[in-house]
Amino acid sequence: MKILVASHTYIVDLNCEKLKELAKLKPEIQVTVIVPKFWQPGGVQNKLIETKPKIDKNFRVVPLQNFSQNNQGLLTFGKGISKLLKEFRPNIIQVEQGAKSLGYAQLITLNKLLKLKAKNVLFTWWNLPYQNKFPIDWLEKYNLQHTHGLIAGNQDGADILREHGYKNQVEIMPQLGVNERLFSARTQPELAAKLKIQSHEFVIGFVGRFVPEKGILTLIKALTSLTYLPWKLLLLGRGELKETIEQQAREAGIQDRLIIIESVPHDCVPDYINLMNVLVLPSETTYQFKTLTAAGWKEQFGHVLIEAMACQVPVIGSNSGEIPHVIGDAGLIFPEGDATALAHNLKQLIEQPDLCDRFSQMGYQRVITKYTNTALAKQQLEFYQQLLT
Repeated sequence: MKILVASHTYIVDLNCEKLKELAKLKPEIQVTVIVPKFWQPGGVQNKLIETKPKIDKNFRVVPLQNFSQNNQGLLTFGKGISKLLKEFRPNIIQVEQGAKSLGYAQLITLNKLLKLKAKNVLFTWWNLPYQNKFPIDWLEKYNLQHTHGLIAGNQDGADILREHGYKNQVEIMPQLGVNERLFSARTQPELAAKLKIQSHEFVIGFVGRFVPEKGILTLIKALTSLTYLPWKLLLLGRGELKETIEQQAREAGIQDRLIIIESVPHDCVPDYINLMNVLVLPSETTYQFKTLTAAGWKEQFGHVLIEAMACQVPVIGSNSGEIPHVIGDAGLIFPEGDATALAHNLKQLIEQPDLCDRFSQMGYQRVITKYTNTALAKQQLEFYQQLLT
């Protein structure tokens, strides 16, 4: 089976782990990933990245000349794309730039013109309702009509494209898995001592951006009602709310229980997660459903949840977006923005060590079964095989 994947995501080598695992599943599988030769994440104010080719047995990354260097919807490929398709002749062409992307339309069209007879597969994260206007509505209709298989990173994304007319097979799975070798349970006594965390203190953790939609202020509010319990709050990240968080902690008299850590390399994140007795993802949807505007946000997945679960750290999440589906019955869910409900969940875990232990084991089993790169590679291969039969 020859699989071609197109996405700017795989410029980052760390993001290629699932596809590398896919290429290892069977000797006859070959995976070629095409990425833009030049990419400028975050816009023109940031550094322009020039990507390099990579090869690892049956897996390779091929940078191609591209039009648009920072917009995934406008990204298309130039010189070399037709030649690569003719030589490789894939059975699967998967594009991960969205349902309204020009790049997907380009590869669908080349698939037809070159008579490759490959199955077109679309991956999407987009989980907010939207309305299209001409010519975008025409572009999306063309793409969806020629899509044989849809992989959605969340259930909402699949439902939305069904509403937009997609009728074929669907698989729900995230774009990226977790590296269970990097994210694994291990004690951190030296780091705990450095941060002045004592053995009797229950560490409540958060990893992510300090922005309103991540719900950190709801977490602070929840903890102000639990000052009689022995806990500390460990926040790993950065963002616009840092000063507000510190101010609210001072006003609540819990500033001595607050630990903020910024600028941690990705391979050091597991060290801090392993200090936590629970990880909380209190995300809050900002989308305005009544106005049907695409502005806003809803949690698309919550990758930090599976990282914590792989470290055998219990998780609590709000019911924003995909979070309840990721956690399943292996953790606690509360209504987004409800500080009282979150406080109740935290109190349960602080006062019931057995419940913590049960969730840590359930979460670990869930992530090993569903969310490692190997598990996701197997799920993706099974979906491809369904499309090809």
